[in-house]
Amino acid sequence: MDIKIKNQSFLVCGATSGFGKGTAEALIKEGATVIGVARNEDKLNDMEARFGKHFIPVQGDITTSETIENVVDLAKKYKISGALINAGGPPALSFQETKLENWDDAYKNLLRWKVEITQQLLPIFKTQGYGRLVYIESSSVKQPIQNLVLSTSLRLAVVGMVKTLSQEVSGENITFNIIAPGSHATPAIERLIKKKSELEKISYDMAHEAWIKNIPAGFMGNPDYLGTLATWLLSPLAEFVTGQVYAVEGGNVKSTL
Repeated sequence: MDIKIKNQSFLVCGATSGFGKGTAEALIKEGATVIGVARNEDKLNDMEARFGKHFIPVQGDITTSETIENVVDLAKKYKISGALINAGGPPALSFQETKLENWDDAYKNLLRWKVEITQQLLPIFKTQGYGRLVYIESSSVKQPIQNLVLSTSLRLAVVGMVKTLSQEVSGENITFNIIAPGSHATPAIERLIKKKSELEKISYDMAHEAWIKNIPAGFMGNPDYLGTLATWLLSPLAEFVTGQVYAVEGGNVKSTL
């Protein structure tokens, strides 16, 4: 199926692993060029070697103003059509385990930089009269997950921002959507399983098996498949979709909303 993004350019944050990598590769497969941001220079070089001119590497921490400034300059240069806003999450902690410093860090790493980059990308899209923004959050915004109080709380703030923006900028051919993954085969889930094994004093393998049993689908999600959903949401075909939260979680969320 032609999703009409050939020769377009996109920004992908966290482009060398997990959902970011899955999305970057899906976009390139459709003929797009990706400005890929990540901290690991070796992985960025590997992506560039694989995809050549279709992958433009940017080494840096996307949660910092310096990297955001560099990325926005490239976004203007390449006239990007959309952006995947994505980065790692905070440590797995219960509320009673947290300290105020954890909340300060979570605000910086989960919310503040997304506000900053959105504020800087939005004028570009408004000038172009077109843009797609997709945010990778967590299914915990639909149903809280044990030991993820920091992630749940600050990601819910992102949901509020995105929903509000979708109303403020309606009718300008700019869309804002969220993908809320559940248990996928990513480093973030590995950390949660490790936390479970420590709390319950069982082996990692036992914790992993128990984790899988709690997923109604009976298996972990594939981040590459989720990347295809993100790619569609970043395409012109998703013109009538904005302000939505897509939970991709194998049936764990019991909510009807």
